[in-house]
Amino acid sequence: MMRVLSGLAVADFKDRVRRPAYVVTLAAAVALGYMAVPDSGAKWVIMQLGDYRGVHNSAYVGTATALACGLWISLGGFYVVRNSIERDRRTRVGQLLAATPMRTSSYMAGKFLSNLMVLTSMVGVLALTALVMQLVRGESTSVDLIELWQPFLLLAVPLVALAAAFALLFEALPLLRGGLGNILWFCIWVVLAIGGQGPNLPLGGIGVNSVAMSMYQDMPAQKVKVGGSFSLGLTYLDKPLQVFDWHGFTPSGGYVLARLAFIGIAVVVALLPALWFRRFDPGRARQPAERPQQDQTAGVIPSVYVDEVPRSAADRRASAVALPRTPPQPGRVLLRLWTGELRILLQGVSRWWWWGAGFWLFLGVCSPMPGATRLMLPVSWLWPVLIWSRLGTQRYEHNVEGILGAFPSTHRRVVAEWAAGATLTAVVGLGPLIRLVIAGDVTGVACWAAGALFVPSLALALGTLSRTHRLFQAIYLPLWYTVANGLPLFDFMGAIRIEGRQAGLPPAVVLTVSALLVAVVFMTGSMRRLSRD
Repeated sequence: MMRVLSGLAVADFKDRVRRPAYVVTLAAAVALGYMAVPDSGAKWVIMQLGDYRGVHNSAYVGTATALACGLWISLGGFYVVRNSIERDRRTRVGQLLAATPMRTSSYMAGKFLSNLMVLTSMVGVLALTALVMQLVRGESTSVDLIELWQPFLLLAVPLVALAAAFALLFEALPLLRGGLGNILWFCIWVVLAIGGQGPNLPLGGIGVNSVAMSMYQDMPAQKVKVGGSFSLGLTYLDKPLQVFDWHGFTPSGGYVLARLAFIGIAVVVALLPALWFRRFDPGRARQPAERPQQDQTAGVIPSVYVDEVPRSAADRRASAVALPRTPPQPGRVLLRLWTGELRILLQGVSRWWWWGAGFWLFLGVCSPMPGATRLMLPVSWLWPVLIWSRLGTQRYEHNVEGILGAFPSTHRRVVAEWAAGATLTAVVGLGPLIRLVIAGDVTGVACWAAGALFVPSLALALGTLSRTHRLFQAIYLPLWYTVANGLPLFDFMGAIRIEGRQAGLPPAVVLTVSALLVAVVFMTGSMRRLSRD
């Protein structure tokens, strides 16, 4: 059984690491490892204690990178691994497994192990990145591999294990299998990342409080004035921080047991769906009630095929059934494409969603400045996140890529799809725009317009590259959170102001990034068509 379990996990792992979403998430994790160890003149920091940070030795670099790694991979990695059951259902591998004597608990254990292998492989890459960054920064060239890599085992691995388990749990719950589960996990992650840093939490929270206490204890011995609070997260600085020597912390036995308990909880959560998951077995599924017998030929379109294949061309012409065709309408092609793409994008949206969008629009119009942009604009541009994530993905999910590939001008279709996303973005953000126009804020209107073009560009590019909703959700939600949290470094919508002036990215920068993202969409489509030819 162990051989079967390990074989299932390894095969699943090999399949996932070849997917674009894994590569993109891994690249983002490596970039985060670079940001976790900034140079001495940088205006940002990941981990600080008041106005101080540690010298970039093995202990500090390993701890800062491990904490950033655990938080990012537990978020972004969740979206990478949460489609394992759905992939078995779509490829019908699940039906084959249902015919084997494998127990449901073994299937869940194999999937959890596969999820854990994918996420811990990312942790391993970040551990190597930490080693490189210590040598590159050059503040301490003495490398202690135990101090450097111990935090990854104690801090990062328990967090990613929990993400791997909840990804499996959400897939086994029909209500949380789609986009709602993605948003719920982001909310859970925010609570865990912020609330889990406090003292006296069960199992020590995410384990960061012991790190902070160790730093507080080391500072007085170096005649460093202890002041300020411990901060974990990307923070913008007005001036570079001062440094002090910190040689790491020695974990106690209780601390290690608490981290192991974290992993034990993850195992229990991963095996919990075995109580109700039917493992693709149609014999164990609920059978629908039989409907009254109806005329099987009523309303059925005649098939263009017959039981016996005609042998001659005349026979083939006689056996073919002429299907009705929509007469072509000349002119306004792009307008009709835009209308069609907008209808496809909004298909299935409930009336409650529209009521919510109207409510946010009303509040945006009624809110005074600067509340209309600081509060209502971020809220308005979070509401359609599940709809935006459809851009660039629906043709793959509904298996119509081949049909659309025969379209005479694919560029027009891409432009129409992007325009549909931009229309939705503009409509839901109309309330704050009205307030900006009334206030005569030209710069604010320019920032709003740049943001309204950036969001669909990002969604279309990520959807085209990954062919899945999850990558956009995994990247956009943290990006949105930085804006909502007041970090101007990534403010693409012009929501943050300092002393009445825009503090975010200039509109020209946002528009340039949007144009590059659209160019990526066109290049990706062209390369895929060339590969098929």
